[in-house]
Amino acid sequence: MIRPLFLVSFFVSLCSWAQPVGFDHVDPEEVGLSSDRLERIDYLLEDAIKENRIPGAVALVMRKGKIAYLKSFGQRSESTSKLRTDDIFRIASQTKAITATAIMMLWEEGHFGLEDPISKWIPGFAQPKILDSLYADGSYTTIPADKEITIRHLLTHTSGIGYGKIDADPRFTTIYEGAGITDLFTTRQVTIEQSVTRLTGLPLHHHPGERFTYSEGLDVLGYLIEIISGQSLDAFFAARIFGPLGMRDTYFYLPESKKERLVEVLTLKENEWVEYPDTFYKTDYPVTGAKSFFSGGAGLSSTAEDYAKFLQMYLNEGQLNGIRLLSRKTVELIMSNQFEDLWPNDGKYYGLAFSIVNEEGVKQGGLGSQGTFDWGGYFNTKYFADPEEDILGILLKQTQNIDSDNTTVVFQQLVFQSIID
Repeated sequence: MIRPLFLVSFFVSLCSWAQPVGFDHVDPEEVGLSSDRLERIDYLLEDAIKENRIPGAVALVMRKGKIAYLKSFGQRSESTSKLRTDDIFRIASQTKAITATAIMMLWEEGHFGLEDPISKWIPGFAQPKILDSLYADGSYTTIPADKEITIRHLLTHTSGIGYGKIDADPRFTTIYEGAGITDLFTTRQVTIEQSVTRLTGLPLHHHPGERFTYSEGLDVLGYLIEIISGQSLDAFFAARIFGPLGMRDTYFYLPESKKERLVEVLTLKENEWVEYPDTFYKTDYPVTGAKSFFSGGAGLSSTAEDYAKFLQMYLNEGQLNGIRLLSRKTVELIMSNQFEDLWPNDGKYYGLAFSIVNEEGVKQGGLGSQGTFDWGGYFNTKYFADPEEDILGILLKQTQNIDSDNTTVVFQQLVFQSIID
């Protein structure tokens, strides 16, 4: 019998706050890393700041569950105030792995199968259709899809659903705008239920399962979590993930007491770092506006150390500080190759929450061992974790519309070259 979700949430939340909150900080050599070699990260980021390739960054390296490197560099705002290691960053698509984790927690409880159609819970997704032609007046024609969208399709970005404003196909930007879909972030009064409901019935890029198309599927799954749990997505995350892991600085919308720690989104203008102007979203969405849109694909803000707790849980095969979120077998499933030929990167494959380095990726160099998993975010954030070496790295920046930043790629390379045991 499945235990009622509100009882599970209450019990886990009650127990979790008694758990240790932070990690031990140790000399790198204690966990098999070289202090001298890690110092190369200092040079990388300091040089990038001097050359105006980035305004600033927070970098974290953990091994064997202990922090060996955590430093901040550069400025956090247009006013040039200095970044701090506990500053809060918009992590955007790093939200996706957290939503996927929540879905797999519910799957473990027996609420659905991965091959179940999403229309079982959101009927508007029944009988999906594929876009045929889009006309100048905004109307379009469709053809029937050959199958229903499943939960597995949504987890793996193979549903055929698009991504509106950032879609690679401009036809879907037009269609999604016309339907009033909320992409990524907003300060307006809208809920994930309203946006996903508008998404139902819109045409797909392709037949479900036919190919990889980066999509709003994780927003759909965020709404599914709300339906099954009876909680808002932010409440579910707080009770079932953030509380148990001691993630005290991770939110969709920051409380008043923490909003001053939010890093500004910056861009380069006339060789000066200035606040990025509002576009289809307002950059202050985590602290102003209606604060009602809980995007399962892009909505969270967090710190380097908080996100490290989430990654370390995976390195520990589903548990942290004595609290288990997922079974070891479920973590194995999440890390398994979900499709052989659809992922466009020949050095990686895609699982149920992350891209994962394969044998070809190891040969490319700098990506870690086979099985290293990673992802990034819209505002120039990045993480990776290597289960074989029990090491993880996080590099957080907040920039838009810059094209000369190579620090993300080099940072990962420098983390792995620091291993000396």
